[in-house]
Amino acid sequence: MTEPSYLTAVRESYNTVATAYTERVPPPAELDPLSRAMLAAFAELVRTADRGPVADLGCGPGKVTAHLAQRGVRAFGIDLSPKMVELAREAYPGLRFAVGSMTALDIENDHLGGILAYYSTHHTPPELLPVVFGEFHRTLAPGGHLMLCGYVGDNERLRPTRAYGDHPVSFESHLLPPHHLAGLLTQTGFALTAQLTQSPAEGRKRTVACFLARKPA
Repeated sequence: MTEPSYLTAVRESYNTVATAYTERVPPPAELDPLSRAMLAAFAELVRTADRGPVADLGCGPGKVTAHLAQRGVRAFGIDLSPKMVELAREAYPGLRFAVGSMTALDIENDHLGGILAYYSTHHTPPELLPVVFGEFHRTLAPGGHLMLCGYVGDNERLRPTRAYGDHPVSFESHLLPPHHLAGLLTQTGFALTAQLTQSPAEGRKRTVACFLARKPA
């Protein structure tokens, strides 16, 4: 089966920028208070429910995966970029990282206690988000928790040519309204439990939305 072109673009782009990305993106401990609070809430939810391991999908260099592990979460990371996975393994040799795509996860049904998709779904074309959210729902155990966080907008389509230290990239970003993402999650079968929208501030150039959702038991 031929790989969708957007996945190829994302993989190649993040392989190119991986080192610069790792240097520029702050660890979770340096995020703004609300972002830290949402991650802390997610960590407590999955740790308390204890339904299974937690997958950090689109984990990049593993900083957030490690942050969850430090809070007692059985976390592992998956990323489309082999270079990102290589850097994550070097930085956190005690954690598990693998190359993979959230469009077709190599994970059994109902296996995960939690999924974190942290700034990792906005490169997905809107028409394919139901596929991604369907994989989230398939692999989560009943009673498992999802945290989805990323940039949002008024159906904006961004096509940068350079990023993270002026390196060439070919990915696109799709910034959808928060209510659209919330609707897709509920249509997939998730029960939304919390939503936080943050206006541009704290050094961010764009609006961010975070969702906590649960797969009904």
